[in-house]
Amino acid sequence: MKTKEETLKVITEQALLPLFYYDDAEVSLEIVRTIYRAGVRVIEYTNRGPAALENFKVLIEAAKTEMPDLHVGIGTIKNTKQAAEFIEAGAHFIVCPVVDLEIGKLVHDAGLLWIPGCFSPTEINLASQNGAGLIKLFPANLLGPAFMSSIKDLFPGQLFIPTGGVEIEAANISAWFKSGVCGVGMGSKLISKEVLADKDYDTLFTLTEKTFKIISETRLS
Repeated sequence: MKTKEETLKVITEQALLPLFYYDDAEVSLEIVRTIYRAGVRVIEYTNRGPAALENFKVLIEAAKTEMPDLHVGIGTIKNTKQAAEFIEAGAHFIVCPVVDLEIGKLVHDAGLLWIPGCFSPTEINLASQNGAGLIKLFPANLLGPAFMSSIKDLFPGQLFIPTGGVEIEAANISAWFKSGVCGVGMGSKLISKEVLADKDYDTLFTLTEKTFKIISETRLS
């Protein structure tokens, strides 16, 4: 089992949380293998289709045998039934688009990291008071780095990660890190529909390396 402290450490060190869903289990697995080869050690699979749970089990099994240092979380969890199913399937952390305190309690009781999605200071406060080790700013493209800059001093010590619309370009990533986030969540900008449909693993590998390079240069500057 991977503890919430271990998962949080990996996310903050990697400073990138790739996330995706795809109906085909084998393609999903190849995507994970590809970004793992590029240096990724924590990913979020999203509960966005009928095959999510079964595919997730395939990813967890592969992680155990091929990629033991990989932390595999599940996102788009909106109720306790979903949370319980994926915890049972071996999820290392749970990501939600909303703040649901019952889910938070379930995840905490399992000893795992709970990452709720927040859009307002009130939601952030509620999540923070209920032990959210990391808060997802969502949708990030609507909030923007200026929002993060404005609220970070209200919540000293709280860690944030924006998800939704973060671009793979230096100016955007730099603006987010300067605003005070500990990492960036990246879905279709990194793992695009074209990459998935074309099984274009070479492009994905190159793009992942490029993203890591931008993040590294941003954090050094």
